[in-house]
Amino acid sequence: MEQTTQNKWALILGASSGFGAAVSRELARNGFNILGIHLDRKNTLPLAEQVKQDVMKSGREALFINMNASDEEKRKEALDSFEAHVGSGEKDTCVKLVLHSLAFGTLKPFIAENPADCVTKAQMDMTLDVMANSLVYWVQDLALRRLIGRGSRVFAMTSAGSQRVWKTYGAVSAAKAALESHIRQLALELAPLGVTCNAILAGVTDTPALRKIPGYEIMIKTAAERNPFKRLTTPEDIAKALVAFSNSSTEWMTANTIRIDGGETVVD
Repeated sequence: MEQTTQNKWALILGASSGFGAAVSRELARNGFNILGIHLDRKNTLPLAEQVKQDVMKSGREALFINMNASDEEKRKEALDSFEAHVGSGEKDTCVKLVLHSLAFGTLKPFIAENPADCVTKAQMDMTLDVMANSLVYWVQDLALRRLIGRGSRVFAMTSAGSQRVWKTYGAVSAAKAALESHIRQLALELAPLGVTCNAILAGVTDTPALRKIPGYEIMIKTAAERNPFKRLTTPEDIAKALVAFSNSSTEWMTANTIRIDGGETVVD
């Protein structure tokens, strides 16, 4: 890592488990302070606390906020708290990496015999808002507050579901497709500020979010069999890649959907 300043932060949306947790830990080991946004109830709060403690054990600062990342007022409050923590004289472009890794959406089919089993408008809107549109609103605020700028990197976790279908995955699939589109648009509009934006398409990864998908066992078995390395992608695989992508030599890499899957996708 080229930059050694103490005031280098990563904003992790979805910091308490899965990709967000692994990336928080790996970035902390590589010189980043962590602003972790997570939504946890009492039974899962210890996960967030453990990530926070691990970040601090790496000698970095950890500001973790338990909130709904798609709530506009809560977002403003969180960024106000962050700016107060950093200090007005040190805030400019101090957020060098943003990771959108929010996995909260409906897993209901579009069509079902019982109308009560079909996805509703409210559920569809919520899924798109949390898993796609929230990226735009966070990045808007970061840019307006001058928290991101030249050298900052924005990443968003997408999935093969942006292009492929799975029963009950329709709303999430739409969100992932929208997320990739948002990344391309943000890449265009943030280029004058020197900010790059890329989507990360991981292979099948055994995370709490995956285990909420009906039939996830089949996904895991199939992916492990077809992957040339004969194993699943891990959150740590993604974390290590993002550390590599965060340095200044990747300033010309933007507007992409980057596969990090051990070759899983190319094998029939």
